[in-house]
Amino acid sequence: MTGSADRPPVRIVHLGLGAFHRAHQVAYTQLGDPEWGIAAVQGRSARLARTLAAQDHVYTLVERGPDTDAFHRMTALVAAYGADRAAELDRLVADPGVAVITLTITEAGYVVDEKDVAAMRESRVPRTAPSRLLRALDARRRSGAGPIAVVPCDNVLANGARIRSALTVLASEMDGDLLAWMTDHVSFVDTVSDRITPAATPADVDLVATAAGWPDRAPVVTEPFSEWVLAGEFPAGRPDWQRAGTTVVDDIRPFERRKLRLLNGAHLFLAMAGPARGHETVAEAIADPELARLTDEYWAAASPGVPDAAAYRKRLRARFANGRIQHSLAQIAQDAEHKLRERVVPLVTELLAAGADPGPALRVVAAWLAHTGDAPRPDAALDRLAPGWAADRRLRHGLDLAALELSRLGSPSGR
Repeated sequence: MTGSADRPPVRIVHLGLGAFHRAHQVAYTQLGDPEWGIAAVQGRSARLARTLAAQDHVYTLVERGPDTDAFHRMTALVAAYGADRAAELDRLVADPGVAVITLTITEAGYVVDEKDVAAMRESRVPRTAPSRLLRALDARRRSGAGPIAVVPCDNVLANGARIRSALTVLASEMDGDLLAWMTDHVSFVDTVSDRITPAATPADVDLVATAAGWPDRAPVVTEPFSEWVLAGEFPAGRPDWQRAGTTVVDDIRPFERRKLRLLNGAHLFLAMAGPARGHETVAEAIADPELARLTDEYWAAASPGVPDAAAYRKRLRARFANGRIQHSLAQIAQDAEHKLRERVVPLVTELLAAGADPGPALRVVAAWLAHTGDAPRPDAALDRLAPGWAADRRLRHGLDLAALELSRLGSPSGR
């Protein structure tokens, strides 16, 4: 099951240990370069890190296709630490052998909390991901360990630039030497990361125990499809991720637009509109003829400026329809307001500016208002989402029409 003796040295540190990281960045690293090991620090608890430690950090990756499962023994993750051992992040990042820091901290994790500046000044453990990362980078500066790349893997536009901005704000309030060092020694890589990874169920744990032949308590279930697009510099080197299928580009923006708007925007629509029609998973929702029709209309509105949009949409439809991937709508609905702000609000703004029909995108917002119970009195929610929207008569009229259309949908006979 294990085999610690031949595990690779830690060259990558990851912040935010979760299923997506173990399905995506760990898989790319293991396939791309077996000499690069990963140490991960969990953000909010310690349970998963302890579970993985009990099995030498080896786990099973289940690639779940429409008809069959493929089982892979994952060994590139060589250490994991819980939130109760957050100081390990400083030690790991200060190691001169570490060349890359990857992040999966969700959209909400890019928020700067100024209370953390005081915490760092007083040598207390900071609470947010940016401040924890900054303290770790300061440990690297003080150790003289050299340059490093920060690689965020969250669904955030210009995620490399965003995390750099957050760190710059924090560093400018602290130590001028740290900010200058960061400018010269830390690169920030923009990325697009994609792999649908639902939470593993008890049935999955039982299946893996039988198929893999050992009691894996931390398996990961994912789809066969995976994508990773990178734009940026790696001053201390990186694994040969291209060998595993990574795409390296100069301009990340077309790929961000494609993924955030077509995949994530459609996911969000189904997560907001699906439960009201009795659906619990993406596959159930996309099998509903009415929701499928509205999803197609949303895709058409979101496609201008997207590379290979027709082929991408066809592939998305097949991925969404994979009923063996139990991708929970409730899971997608988490942090919906943050996701709307990133994925749908810019699309609505662009459609209005171009004189195009914003209705397909406004349906996502209308479904969100209904899902949260804010539809009868939406002003506060709308202004949180996008300042000025509540007072925009044209937009409010479009939202009213979108809500009316959703209310008139036929029965979900496609279930």
